[in-house]
Amino acid sequence: MNELSKGSAKTVKLAERRVFTQSFKPLYQEGMGLVEQAAEYLDGKGRVEAKKLSRLGATLYAAESMRLTTRLMQVASWLLLQRAANSGEMTRDQVASEKAKVRLDTASAHDEAAGWAELPEDFLDLVTRSLRLQALVRRMDEEIYGSGAVADMQPMGRRPNPVSDQISLLNTAFARG
Repeated sequence: MNELSKGSAKTVKLAERRVFTQSFKPLYQEGMGLVEQAAEYLDGKGRVEAKKLSRLGATLYAAESMRLTTRLMQVASWLLLQRAANSGEMTRDQVASEKAKVRLDTASAHDEAAGWAELPEDFLDLVTRSLRLQALVRRMDEEIYGSGAVADMQPMGRRPNPVSDQISLLNTAFARG
C-alpha cells in the first residue's frame, strides 16, 4: 500500500504537462485565433446577417453573441494566465489566485430554442467551437487546479463583476515587474 501511495504521488497530469510546456502554444493560438475570428465575424459579416433575422431570431442572436463573447473572453483570460505562468512571468500560485476570477461555465442557448434554426451557419459554427474550447479548458483547469476551486474562492456577500474581473486579469497577465 505504501508503494502505491508513492506511485500515485508521481502521477503525471497530462493537462498540467500540456499547459506548462511548449505544447501549450497550439492551444493558446487556437483560443486566441477563435477570439479574433469571432470578433471579426461579429463586427463584419455577422452584423449584416443579423439584420436579415426576424425579431425573435435577432433577439436570440444578440443574446447568444453576448454569451459567445463572454465565453471567449473568459477562455482568453485563462489562456493568458497560463501563458504568463508558462513564461515565468507569474508563479503557479499567483495564477491559481488570479484564475479564481475566471468563469469557465458560460452556457449557450440550445438548438431547441425558438429562433435557433434561423441563426446564421457561420455564427453557429463559432458558438459550437467556443463551447468545445471552453469544455477542453475547463477539463484542463479541473485537472490542474482541482474542481470547485473557483466557486470556493468567491467572497461571500459580493456579486461578481465580470468586467472588473476581466480588467484585473488582463492587468495581471500583462503586468511587468
